[in-house]
Amino acid sequence: MTALLREVIGDVLRRARMEQGRTLREVSDDARVSLGYLSEVERGRKEASSELLSAICGALEVPLSRVLTDAGEELGRQELVLADAPASSATNIDVSTKVVIPQVVTMAVA
Repeated sequence: MTALLREVIGDVLRRARMEQGRTLREVSDDARVSLGYLSEVERGRKEASSELLSAICGALEVPLSRVLTDAGEELGRQELVLADAPASSATNIDVSTKVVIPQVVTMAVA
């Protein structure tokens, strides 16, 4: 399964921060973003707005275009891997999972 864009962007931001040897706190202070929220963005759990991404990139002194380009290239690599994988490995469907569809109940309105 292809990663979500927010996960890939988070990885790119984390990699840039770690390459600089900076802490989450340092970057969050410079970007004026809460430490917890920055952590969530880096882990791909929160989808950052363009304003927030711009602030984080400014704090990291990395152009937003570079972050988006790197994320796009990473997604492209993942898509190529999936395209080459057998169909059965591309899906994570557990065939033992049962789905129960309840009966439709019609109610009379008085």
